[in-house]
Amino acid sequence: MDRARGTRRATAATVVAVLVALVGCSAAASGEDTARTALTSGPASGTTPAASAPAAQAPTATPSSQAPEPDPSKRSRNAEMAIPSIGIQELTVVPYEGTTDDPAGTRIQDRGVAASPYGERGGVGPGEIGNYLVTAHRLSAGGPMRDLPSVGVGDKVQVTFGDTVYEYTITETRTTSFRSAASLAEQRAAVPGEPGEKPTRAMITLSTCATPEDDAAGNFWRDAQGNPEHRIDKIGVLSATRTA
Repeated sequence: MDRARGTRRATAATVVAVLVALVGCSAAASGEDTARTALTSGPASGTTPAASAPAAQAPTATPSSQAPEPDPSKRSRNAEMAIPSIGIQELTVVPYEGTTDDPAGTRIQDRGVAASPYGERGGVGPGEIGNYLVTAHRLSAGGPMRDLPSVGVGDKVQVTFGDTVYEYTITETRTTSFRSAASLAEQRAAVPGEPGEKPTRAMITLSTCATPEDDAAGNFWRDAQGNPEHRIDKIGVLSATRTA
């Protein structure tokens, strides 16, 4: 009887020890889970989280520079042109919608003034990005551009429009054939001599007939307006702008 009672006490003690050990392991596991939860879930409710550094902002793209919008007034009002090296002063330049030396332009030149075509087949206005085309007679109607062939590289051309003077500097001489579509396209291109090229600066083309030169060469061809085959063109770039 005493032996059996002792055995039962020993067994009970063992069970208690086992239960205590199990409870201790469970508590430890619970503590580890709590700690793990605290690490992964952030601060407990009621606490203020530390302020995070602001995210770096992407740099703002700078708009690319663009050529100024054409000024319609420069294509509908007269300008005045001077070429000091050949004695031209205050030559009226009349704009019209068309192309170089067409019937409308020839009628303007027949008045003894210069013509400046604009529109799809023409050029731009004074000082604008592109090709400012100016044509005038060399022999007839007073021959305002009789001496244009002698204009040289570096000579100045001054175009007064309103209260602004646009000064161009001559950079080259070209010859245009009115019997060649390719040659005409080069003369009338936004960048003289470079059809299809996008203009980035203001340029000028001064054009007059090469009648004496063609006749001397035995070339008596004429178009419907009586123009000879070839034109002498002086090309310039805008080099200064000032108040008139």
